[in-house]
Amino acid sequence: MAKVMRKQIDEAIANFKYEGILVADRAYGSGHINDTFLLIFDHGEEGQSRMILQRMNKNVFPRPVELMANIKGVTSWLRKKIEENGGDPDRETLTVVSTVDGEPYFIDSEGDYWRSYLFITDATSYDQVEKVEDFYESAVAFGNFQRLLADYPADTLYETIEGFHNTKKRFATFKKAVEEDVMGRAASVQKEIQFVLDREDVANYLCDLLEKGEIPLRVTHNDTKLNNIMIDDHTGKAICVIDLDTVMPGLAMYDFGDSIRFGASTAAEDEVDLDKVSCSMELFEAYVRGYIEGCGGKLTKREIELMPMGAKTMTFECGMRFLTDYLQGDTYFKIHRERHNLDRSRTQFKLVEDMENKWDVMKEIINKYNY
Repeated sequence: MAKVMRKQIDEAIANFKYEGILVADRAYGSGHINDTFLLIFDHGEEGQSRMILQRMNKNVFPRPVELMANIKGVTSWLRKKIEENGGDPDRETLTVVSTVDGEPYFIDSEGDYWRSYLFITDATSYDQVEKVEDFYESAVAFGNFQRLLADYPADTLYETIEGFHNTKKRFATFKKAVEEDVMGRAASVQKEIQFVLDREDVANYLCDLLEKGEIPLRVTHNDTKLNNIMIDDHTGKAICVIDLDTVMPGLAMYDFGDSIRFGASTAAEDEVDLDKVSCSMELFEAYVRGYIEGCGGKLTKREIELMPMGAKTMTFECGMRFLTDYLQGDTYFKIHRERHNLDRSRTQFKLVEDMENKWDVMKEIINKYNY
């Protein structure tokens, strides 16, 4: 995506329904996908307000109109539920700012798509799990997100990234990458290839249950990392789920599983010393407790029972995607060193192995809260 030009920013600012006098605008945040800016408006004696302005990345999300339809639908639903519960919708969900034409997005003269949100004040998002309490709080927030959207018709949402968590399709893509071997790398990673091939049943398991109607289709966030939760600066409580770009129809186990994959691992996603990689049962239990609590009885007993499978499936899928990308020449994930995607895949596979070794413990933890 081309570098954003000043005239585009000015054009976007002029086309959203903002109030007050603009006194500052600057680049904001550490995201790699969209271009984000913080705008500060002065309202005289009433003080100041802050807004987020974003240029959406059309390369990553080629259907921005559908994406914004999803976000508008979900946030409108959440606002209504939060108001009914006596909460503060301006702090507990994203508030989409309309354009002067009443649309949730603006298209500039370069053909780029922009959107804007009300800035959530006195709250912070954290990149790493520093305290068990923060991980628990993120679980409550994502569980609460699931609870509030439990009655939302998931099948009306657009699939903004087709087959995002379709592990069956991902497995087929992986096998094709092995067969084609465009970079001549397959011979040197036979052990990793075999690891994936031995677990075809993992790739199929949740997809098959959904196809048979044994588990329900849900509204899922699909990027349930800790940094997509705003934590109140004063209370330490999680108040809002952000970054709704990947909200799609899916399974509750996907959201739960991706949180565990990322947050309960004792090592970085690309750690080369595999002895450091394991799934912390303390963090796993904290997340299980928080997620089930947040869901407030909206999950079925079967869904809760399948949580360990969700964790294993999402970790396996991620490792498989890293290895696929390595075999295809590192075309999807950004790499910062040679064999970076291979290192990432090995880390995920070690985590899968550790989960398999701790399977009975994980099931015991689930049973403790599945009542």
